[in-house]
Amino acid sequence: MTTNWKEIESKYYMFLVRRQPMVLERGEGTRVWDTEGKEYLDFTSGWAVNNIGHANPVMAEAISKQAETLLQTSNQFYTIPQLKLAQILVDNSCLDKIFICNSGTEANEGAIKLAKKYGKKNKNGAYEIITALNSFHGRTMMSVAATGQPHYQEIFQPIPTGFTHVPYDDIEAIKQATNERTVAVMLEPVQGEGGVNIPDSEYLKQVRSWCDENGLLMILDEVQTGLGRLGTLFGYQSFDVEPDVITLAKGLGGGVPIGAFMAKDSACAFDPGDHGSTFGGNALTCAGAYASTKFIIDNNVPAHAAEMGEYMGQGLNKIKANHEFVTEVRGMGLLWAMFFDSDMTPAVIAAANEAGLLMNPLRPNAIRLMPPLTVSRDEIDRAMSKLETALTEAAKQG
Repeated sequence: MTTNWKEIESKYYMFLVRRQPMVLERGEGTRVWDTEGKEYLDFTSGWAVNNIGHANPVMAEAISKQAETLLQTSNQFYTIPQLKLAQILVDNSCLDKIFICNSGTEANEGAIKLAKKYGKKNKNGAYEIITALNSFHGRTMMSVAATGQPHYQEIFQPIPTGFTHVPYDDIEAIKQATNERTVAVMLEPVQGEGGVNIPDSEYLKQVRSWCDENGLLMILDEVQTGLGRLGTLFGYQSFDVEPDVITLAKGLGGGVPIGAFMAKDSACAFDPGDHGSTFGGNALTCAGAYASTKFIIDNNVPAHAAEMGEYMGQGLNKIKANHEFVTEVRGMGLLWAMFFDSDMTPAVIAAANEAGLLMNPLRPNAIRLMPPLTVSRDEIDRAMSKLETALTEAAKQG
């Protein structure tokens, strides 16, 4: 008897997301298969998580070996996978110290706490953080408050205070919002969920200079842009700046749930007991994350992502030229969005699914594409063909 997984989901799982209709069962590289055996090209990669592809043998071996060795001890004790992951990340970044947690929103919560403690120690109790409109920093309450999108906040009022939201890519707005209570500026190098918004090449440098002039911490939320997504190992490297703090998750684990925040020594204001996590940095997830990170570095995956991103951008712009209702294509590395002149996204996603292509419905009038960083030219060609078919089919539906 075939199990009706959708019926089970409807009966037991909270209705918090509008799922696409397939039940995915297995994956390999850029491909996934549903329970009916249909194959898809996965250009969502778990929301920019599966950076080295589905079921990568390097990760599978590392996780399997660690599962047979040691899963969890708590942070009362030293564990080797945690320290190996810490070392490879610090040695390949501009940061000096790391704390490993379980998710992106936890990483951002930790960075926010660090900034507030820094303000108490070094800036007469300053506690306010400037963030950007259209940003997305997570789903926990402090991260929701940091997020510059009112629709995420309205139903949860009252929310924590201490954040000022200003237009993205506007250095003057940051300058005007800075006051004696400001302790940090927190930004995404490229806004992902907010619409794949790419700043001017000088913007983050200007923010860095302003933070230096005013003794502010520069925090970069690299939950989506870190670990190669923009064509460099870390997103800040694409803009030639050095932040004081960064947050990581998504691609850090390559599929296992993990997050981290990293800081320069000068920003490490925490004292023992100020922060912690039962599962943060546990041996299993750190082993998986270390294997994924080492694979990315050893195989220069960011450079491949940059090359494939340029190629995919050319393909998307060719498609744009064929369809008047496609108003814009924008992206960087392997993070891209396509915009329409009407709310066509549901029809496009449905038609793409039928054609065997998975994408992210970013807005009613926009889709997002973020394949594994190991994607090939042939897979991009096939995905562009399927997208072309989907757009043509969606246009017929009016």
